Amino acid sequence: MLLVLVCLAQLMVILDVSIVNVALPSIKDGLHFSTTGLQWVVNAYTLTFAGFLLLGGRAADLLGRRRVFIAGTALFALASLLCALADSPSLLVGARALQGLGGAVISPASLAIITTSFAEGAARNKALGVWGAMGGVGGSLGVLLGGVLTQGLGWPAIFIVNVPIGLAVIALAPRLIPEGRSTLAHKHFDVLGATLVTGGLTAIVYGIVRTDTLGWGSLGVLAPVIAGIALLLAFLYVEGRVALAPLVPLSIFSRRRLRTANAAIFLAYAAVFAMWFFVSLYLQQVLHYDALEAGLSFLPMTLAVVLGTTLAPRLTARQGEGRVLALGMLLAAGGLLLLTGVRPGGSYLASVLPGGMLTALGLGLSLVPATIAAVSGVPSQESGLASGLLNTSRLIGGALGLAVLSTVAVSQTHTDAHGGASAASALSSGFQLAFGVAGAVSLLGALVALALRRERPQPAAATAPSAAT
Repeated sequence: MLLVLVCLAQLMVILDVSIVNVALPSIKDGLHFSTTGLQWVVNAYTLTFAGFLLLGGRAADLLGRRRVFIAGTALFALASLLCALADSPSLLVGARALQGLGGAVISPASLAIITTSFAEGAARNKALGVWGAMGGVGGSLGVLLGGVLTQGLGWPAIFIVNVPIGLAVIALAPRLIPEGRSTLAHKHFDVLGATLVTGGLTAIVYGIVRTDTLGWGSLGVLAPVIAGIALLLAFLYVEGRVALAPLVPLSIFSRRRLRTANAAIFLAYAAVFAMWFFVSLYLQQVLHYDALEAGLSFLPMTLAVVLGTTLAPRLTARQGEGRVLALGMLLAAGGLLLLTGVRPGGSYLASVLPGGMLTALGLGLSLVPATIAAVSGVPSQESGLASGLLNTSRLIGGALGLAVLSTVAVSQTHTDAHGGASAASALSSGFQLAFGVAGAVSLLGALVALALRRERPQPAAATAPSAAT
């Protein structure tokens, strides 16, 4: 029951990364969003989730896992209610950012609860496998549920559904989840570090999405990008020289397998995350599916992700993390390149289903070996940090990939539209280019993954904690 409860909360958090995709056209019409502004319905959630994920884990260590888990769930449910009641673009984007903050608290707390509640060995590994599967299934299942709820009840339903789930989790948590906290002597949260890294990433993404209207060389693009880079450099300085208990101790990056796994999963999500976005728009704006039909169209892709996550542990045990991760990313690249065949006169069975299923299967195969590689050889006192870094790479890769690929697609669509192409033809042309670029990114990730074959796990040295730790 404890596992069901925490995985339900984790699934709720992951679903809200993708559940809005099918509802985006309805949200755009209902609240009068601009095309580029619409991305922030997705990115506001993703960036605050990723930026505060490590801080949420530190809060669970210091304040107690059950207490923080309940507080995060309450914040998430409240923010979901605000999203459903939003009557302007700014209010919806702000509420989505608040949702992301709640998710950043729930996710690491739920993982810590599982780690400390199940005995080390087979029982814990099975529990962690179920928890990890939520990340793969939630992405594709969210699109399916988004279509069903949007078509049947309207776009606010995709947010309001979180409220009764959140209340049920809050009611059951005190009975099922044991309280616990670490023995850390300090009470430092490194809020400055979390603020710098979130602000920096947000500024960079904002600059990127402005390129479709201002151009890459304009001040409106360069200024936020340069500001974002400066904030990230300040973050590195704070973590290395200032913070008493750094959000991210820079010494962890000395582990090559961890660096390689994070780079590969960053590229995987930069390529694949945008697929749900573009396929949803293609189905509704070019093939004229309604929200329910578009949502149901993602069911085979959900099953493909499940198949991939089921096969991955066995394949990894036989072939190693590097080969399976590379295979997954090669399959995803092939699927994305197949999706470049979308066109105005296309069909779901010919233009979408083969590429979509191959991409989803590749993603499912990639998740397990990347997680194993990222945490293998890491000392127990840094395992939570390693897991948090992997989740951060996944989410930031998805947000930046969506921003870049959306800019590429919109730019190509504008060019074709000004050249006299029909609206459907111009949209399809933009989607084709975006899928092609995403396929190239996934191929690059496969090459990075192959580096894991040449790297052996570094042993977890049992060293005494430093004064900073």
